[in-house]
Amino acid sequence: MAWIALLIASFLEVVWSLAMKQSDGFTRLGPSVLTIVTMISSFALLAISMKTLPLGTAYPIWTGIGAIGAFVVGILMLGETLSVTRILAVILIASGLVLMKMGSSH
Repeated sequence: MAWIALLIASFLEVVWSLAMKQSDGFTRLGPSVLTIVTMISSFALLAISMKTLPLGTAYPIWTGIGAIGAFVVGILMLGETLSVTRILAVILIASGLVLMKMGSSH
């Protein structure tokens, strides 16, 4: 159950980061509210997952999935540039996540 909570928290991190970008510095109400609601939900689910998972596993996985998700959303939805360097960076983040999961006893 902790892993499911962590995955949902990570997905919500991607949602709130996109909503924050769309809020235009919190000047647009809808995206601003979505940012706050999904941010609180993401943090709450992260906290729930940390009841079972170690901090050194849960937090890096949460941030890593959020970073990769934001990278993909930025390219697909916001027209951000794709480069070999950025792709390599995402591969390294994903590799770290896999190693983190493999090293976890939970």
